[in-house]
Amino acid sequence: MAQAAATGYDPRTYEPLTFHDAAGRFRMGDDTPRDFLERCLATIEEREPVVQAFAHLDRNQARAAADASTERWAAGEPLSPIDGMPVGIKDLLETKDMPTEYGCEAFRGNFPRRDNAAVWALRQAGAVILGKTVTAELGGSHPGPTTNPFDPRRSPGGSSSGSAAGVAARMFPAALGTQVGGSIIRPAGYCGNVALKPTQGGINRGERQTTSMSTHGVHAGCIEDMWQVAIEIAKRAGGDRGWPGLQGPSTTPEPRTPERLIVLETQGWDDLDEGSKEGFAAVLAQLRELGIQLLRRRDDPLVETLEGVISNARDVCNTITDWENQWATRNLVDQHPDGVSERAKAALAHAEAMSVDDYRAALIVREVAQEAHAALAGSADAIITLSCPGPAHVWLGDEPGAPLAPRPTGDPVFNFPSSMLFAPAVSMPLMSVGGMPVGVQVFGQPHEDAGMTAIARWLLGAVEPVVVG
Repeated sequence: MAQAAATGYDPRTYEPLTFHDAAGRFRMGDDTPRDFLERCLATIEEREPVVQAFAHLDRNQARAAADASTERWAAGEPLSPIDGMPVGIKDLLETKDMPTEYGCEAFRGNFPRRDNAAVWALRQAGAVILGKTVTAELGGSHPGPTTNPFDPRRSPGGSSSGSAAGVAARMFPAALGTQVGGSIIRPAGYCGNVALKPTQGGINRGERQTTSMSTHGVHAGCIEDMWQVAIEIAKRAGGDRGWPGLQGPSTTPEPRTPERLIVLETQGWDDLDEGSKEGFAAVLAQLRELGIQLLRRRDDPLVETLEGVISNARDVCNTITDWENQWATRNLVDQHPDGVSERAKAALAHAEAMSVDDYRAALIVREVAQEAHAALAGSADAIITLSCPGPAHVWLGDEPGAPLAPRPTGDPVFNFPSSMLFAPAVSMPLMSVGGMPVGVQVFGQPHEDAGMTAIARWLLGAVEPVVVG
C-alpha cells in the first residue's frame, strides 16, 4: 500500500464535495455531469492508492451513465435532482453490472447480476453508479483495507468503511451504507461526513433482509445531498416489506430550531476520552447560549429510565444480531471454512452457545427500551449525543500471534441505542479532537426522519464547529 502522512482535519475549513449546487450549472451549460464525474475520477486517481475505498470501480460504465445524464440535462429533462450524481455502493448490496463480494474471501468472484432495490431506484433517478465500496467482512467487524482519509494509520470505521472514507476523501458526493449496530453513523463520525440512518425499514433493503435491525442509509458531503439521495430512493422503492418507508418533502427539509434536546450519555460515556467530552460540552454550551433547553438524566426521571434500559445495549444488540445471522454464517463456514475470518467465526460461536430463550430475553429488553423511548416523545424535540467514541483509533492490523482485537472498526456503543430503538439518526461533523473528526448525532422517534434532518440542518448552520487539541 502507498504511504501518506496524516493531513489533519478542521471542520471549520474542510470543504466537502457536494452535488446539489451543480444542478444550476448543468442547466446553464457551465458544467456537465460528465465533467463532474471526471473531477471525481481525478480525485480517485490521486487518493485511492492510500484510502482504498473501492472494492470495484468501473470507469467506463460510469462515463457512459454520465454522458446519458449530460444529454438529459442539456435537453432540460433530468430524471431527478440527483441525475448524474456519482454514488458509491457498499459492497453488501447487489449490483447487476459489478461483483458483490461482501468483503469476504468466500464470496470472491461472486457476481449475481441483479440490482438491490435501492440501487435500482438510484438508476431510475439517473444517478451514476460509480463503484462498489469496501465493507468490513459480511457487514461485521473484520476490517477491509480502507484507511481514514485524514490519517492512514487510523480506522475509517465500519462496516461502511469505503462509503464513509470515499465521501470524506471527496471521491464522490454520496454513498450508500448499511447499519445493524453502528455501521453508518460511527464511520460518518470518524470521517467527518453527514449521514442518515433512517427509521427501521425506511429504505427498501431488497435482498438484505437477514437481521431485524439492519437498515440502508446515506453518507454525503452535505445534508442536501444526503436527504435527496434518501428520498429519491424511497419515492421509487419504498421501505422494507411491512414498513411504510421513508417519508418527507421532495427537497431537503427547512432548518428547524429545537426548543428542547435530551442529552444522552449512553453506555459509552464513562470510557470516552477527555478531549471528546470537552468538545461535546462546548457544543452543548453553544446550544444553551442559543436558548435551547437541555435535559440530562438527572433532570428528568424518564430520561434516567431510558439511560437505564440502554445501559447494556452492546450485549443486547450483539445477542440479537449474532443469533439472527448464525444460520447464514454456519452454512458459509461449512462450505468455505478457510474463506471466513476468525472474527466471524467467533460471532458464530457466540450465537451457537445461546439458547432461544437468550434471544427472546434480548428481544424483550429491546422492546422495553423502545417503550421507554416512546414515553419521551413529548419531552423534547430530539436526542443529541456523540456519533462515535472519540476520534478514530490507530489501526495497523492484527499483531502476529496476538489475540484478535475485539473491535478493529471501532466500538458502536454510541450507535446501539438508535439501532435498538428503530430510531432515525443524523450525524453531523461538528467536532475535531486531536486533528481528527468526531461526529455529533441527533435522533428521534420512529418516522421522524425529516424532522431530524431539519434539526440537523439547523445545527449545522447555528453551531460553530469545535476544535480540541
